[in-house]
Amino acid sequence: MAAASNNQPLLEVRSLRVEFPTRRGTLLAVDDVSFDIAPGEVLGVVGESGAGKSLTGNAIIGLLEPPGRVAGGEIRLEGRRIDNLPYEEMRKVRGARIGAIFQDPLTSLNPLYSVGRQLVETIQTHLPLSASEARTRAIELLKEVGIPGAEMRIDHYPHQFSGGMRQRVVIALALCAGPRLIVADEPTTALDVSIQAQIIALLKRLCREHGTAVMLVTHDMGVIAETADRVAVMYAGRIAEIGPVRDVVKHAKHPYTKGLMGSIPSLGVRSERLTQIDGAMPRLTEIPPGCAFNPRCGARGQRCLVERPDLMAAGTTRAACWLHDRGGVGPAVGKETVDA
Repeated sequence: MAAASNNQPLLEVRSLRVEFPTRRGTLLAVDDVSFDIAPGEVLGVVGESGAGKSLTGNAIIGLLEPPGRVAGGEIRLEGRRIDNLPYEEMRKVRGARIGAIFQDPLTSLNPLYSVGRQLVETIQTHLPLSASEARTRAIELLKEVGIPGAEMRIDHYPHQFSGGMRQRVVIALALCAGPRLIVADEPTTALDVSIQAQIIALLKRLCREHGTAVMLVTHDMGVIAETADRVAVMYAGRIAEIGPVRDVVKHAKHPYTKGLMGSIPSLGVRSERLTQIDGAMPRLTEIPPGCAFNPRCGARGQRCLVERPDLMAAGTTRAACWLHDRGGVGPAVGKETVDA
């Protein structure tokens, strides 16, 4: 998948597999996922709960919860493979080259330490700066992420900040060592809508000014449409569709993506009812053969029941759907197919 610029991809994920061994067998939670992110690009990763989007992000930053493990594929950051690094080596990469922003800022901040102490310790861990130099950088970071009175507030504790301000502190922490990639997992979910917009604008500005690549994991298509350059839609551990965000939102090619987009109300457009996707995403123990979406798909044919599609060209996007297999036999109609 080509990145949105002519630059060498900053992050390359190839055929990633994440497994969870259990007493009943091995569950495949992320199955053959591949994508790139270019410097300065925001890739949105969207999907229902359980689609595998957060696990993909956690695999990239090396924070999979045991017994989860990367069972196949490669993850490369600036050309260097990072998925097979020892824990301590990956810990250095995670702080210095990859920043992480999580959904709840309170899980990222130690309530017993002032935010200044946490920033200074993180900076000194990754950069050769004295305590006073690190404090100066910490104040600059707090100013950069829009915290007023940074010189005073640096000595405050997490509970003295509002939710939106705490998330700004977490973003400052993620930026401490000047990372090349930021993995942001639902960074605005716990915030009011007006604060969400501010955090989104902040992420976009930092991305633009620093040339940082961002992987933005969310279930909120509104956030994706506002923030991302490209979007990957995940379903049952695989990418169903990936492409420029405007094209995926306006001209979705995968039946699942069409259903997702049809469920979003539009301002200025009156409709009696929104599109509904019948059924639910399958559990990891119950993923059907063929295309995982076939039990919910109004366009399925015989081929969809037995053969799993890979991503293939579908106009300006790529979709894992037999409707777009121009060189083959398409979905081998079993039901009436929708217009591709």
